[in-house]
Formats: sequence, C-alpha cells, structure tokens
Amino acid sequence: MTSVHGLHHVTAISGPAQENLDFYAGVLGMRLVKKSVNQDDPGTYHLFYADATGRPGTDLTFFPWPQLAPPRPGHGTAPEVSLAVPPGALDYWFARLERYGAPVGEVSTRFGERALPFQDPHGMHLALVESESAFRGPFTPWQESTVESEHQIRGLDGARMRERELRSTTSFLESALGFRLLASENGWERWVLGDGGSGKWLDLAEAPADRRGAWGVGAIHHLAFRVKDGAEQLEVRSQVAEQASPTPVIDRFWFHSVYFKEPGGVLFELATDGPGFTADEDLEHLGEKLVLPPWLESERPEIEAKLPALSAPAPIVGAE
Repeated sequence: MTSVHGLHHVTAISGPAQENLDFYAGVLGMRLVKKSVNQDDPGTYHLFYADATGRPGTDLTFFPWPQLAPPRPGHGTAPEVSLAVPPGALDYWFARLERYGAPVGEVSTRFGERALPFQDPHGMHLALVESESAFRGPFTPWQESTVESEHQIRGLDGARMRERELRSTTSFLESALGFRLLASENGWERWVLGDGGSGKWLDLAEAPADRRGAWGVGAIHHLAFRVKDGAEQLEVRSQVAEQASPTPVIDRFWFHSVYFKEPGGVLFELATDGPGFTADEDLEHLGEKLVLPPWLESERPEIEAKLPALSAPAPIVGAE
C-alpha cells in the first residue's frame, strides 16, 4: 500500500482575524506565510502560519468565522493539535504564555515527551511538545519572529482525536493511510506512520458516552496529510475510496487536495507537498499582501471590500 507521510497542515476555525494574527504571529512567533481567502467562502480570510519557508508539516491555518457559536465537544472531533518545540523549551513557553494571558495547563509526560497544554484567545486547545525528533529534523527559523530562534515552534507535532468507538477508525488509518499502533497510555492510543516522531502521529481516545461533537469558533476544522505529488495522491485516494467517499482532486493553487471523512467523522485531507507557497510570492515577502488564486483574481475588489483590515501583529494580552 501507499502511505501518507505525516501531517501537512491543520486547519481550524477562529474568532476575529486580527486577534488570531496577534496571537499566532505575535505571541507564538510563527510566520504568516500566506494571507488569502477561504476558496469556498471568499469573503473569509484563510491565514497560514508556518516556519520561515512554509515547509509542509509546519503549517497551522485558520478560517476566521467569528459569527459561529463555540464548538460542541464530543466524539467525531479532533480536540487538540500539538506543536513541536526544542527539548528544554517548555519553561520559556510557560512563562511567555502566562505573560500574555493564555490559559495554560500543567506540564505532563505523553508517550515519553513533555507536553504543555494551553488555549488560544478563542478557546482552541493546543499543546507544545518537547520533541527530540523535530529538533533533529529540517527547520528554518524566522529571523523576524517575536520568539528567539532557539525557542521557536518547529512545526506540527501531532493531533488528538476523540471517537465513539475506535475499531472502525483505527482499521481505516491502518489500511487506507498506513498508520500502525505504537502504544497505549492513560486512555489514549498512539498511532504512527513509519517509525513515528514529530508530525507523524495521532492520539485516539474512545468516548462512547459522549454526544456527537460539532464545529465552532476554537475547533479544528480538518487534518491534512502529506502526499508527495499528484500520482501518489491518486494512489492513496484509491485506498481511501474502498472505505470512504473522497472528493475529486481540488486545485488549491499552493497544493492539490482531496477531502473525506474518516469512519468516526473527523474531516481529513490529502495535500500534495507542492507547488508550495513560493508559487506566487518571493520567500522574503510571504504573507505581506492578500494573495488570491488566479480564478478569484477578477473578484478582488468585491473580496477586499468584505474583508476586515489587518495590521501588523502585536501581542495583545498582558504584554509588558
């Protein structure tokens, strides 16, 4: 079978766009690598944060839909995304998040790695994980970040999913995407790709008594997994189609996408590694202006009129 290669990006729903930008670029120090629109709802921003180069696997993206209600927790959801930081960085991050007023939990050990859970201004649950494998992997620090390079977020580490029952989902992960069970701990099963490591795991918990969850402000919208190119994407799509109903390939300009729901109801995507975010902007100027895919360019005046103005990110809560 053909396996996916790890997380490509995670997309979530946020409140007001400026507050989102202030937190992810201003507080977390991630680079805004693409300022665009939701191609299915062009009156809404689509904001992409990543490392300095926008490398696949470092990308956390948002649809600002502040008009939505809060999410309904429950099964069929991805309740948390984890971001990788260097070993020994959690003390720095604990102090920084507290300084800016972010709700911070207690440091715990998850499958042998230290993790710090916290929430963003709109209630989204995240965790910072001290990751040896991410520290050894490729990374390009952003020199203009508000965070020193030795502490910067290095990319997506993993995600958690809550399911009514695990069997159908885990069977799908194994047979359609190439995951395998690594270990179980405190009610969570860790499923990994290859040898595991940063960006190549999902943690699953069974929640048969929970009600069905629903999207809202502060919820993860979908999890996207990496495929090398269009040919590999079609191979994996064929495997998925034996158990789920994938969409046709959709051109997102910076990558090509296929969407489907896994058996438990979480929305997944297969995303190609290329063409990448430098297809329409120089690396030095990523994220500085509103970029539209060519097929929306004729609608630019109407789209810009609907979007709120965005100013340079600034940490907004409890700053010194």
